[in-house]
Amino acid sequence: MAQKIQVLTTYEEWIQAFPIMNQLRTELTLESYLLLLEDMRKDGYTLYALYDNKQIVALAGISWRVNFYSERHIFVYDLVTDAAYRSCGYGEKLLRAIHQWGKENGAHYIALESGVNRNDAHRFYEERLGYEKWSYFFRKSLLTDKN
Repeated sequence: MAQKIQVLTTYEEWIQAFPIMNQLRTELTLESYLLLLEDMRKDGYTLYALYDNKQIVALAGISWRVNFYSERHIFVYDLVTDAAYRSCGYGEKLLRAIHQWGKENGAHYIALESGVNRNDAHRFYEERLGYEKWSYFFRKSLLTDKN
């Protein structure tokens, strides 16, 4: 099996990746995905794909960030393996490649968020990859806020 990891940079590649990203971000339409992706890329977002035999099997969307608590780090916004290929090690392989790339390029940490009910994902990050659970993420909608 020929596997490779590459940055997705073309409109055609983004469209090819959409069905897999949509498995994670189910609220997205193709139109909203493309519009948001264009804006996110301006802010440094990069979308990586793991191909197996010329087919995308996993995606990771990352960005470089700097702050006081994680210093220079890579933030993983999106990590998804196509449902047909889950538990085959593709997500782990893609994330480990990002870890290595981050080390080689001066990242102090890799950080990510995971939904509160995604216990299997949490176990994967903590037990298989050595991540530490050390904060909660909060958000407030400004679109529906009456205060």
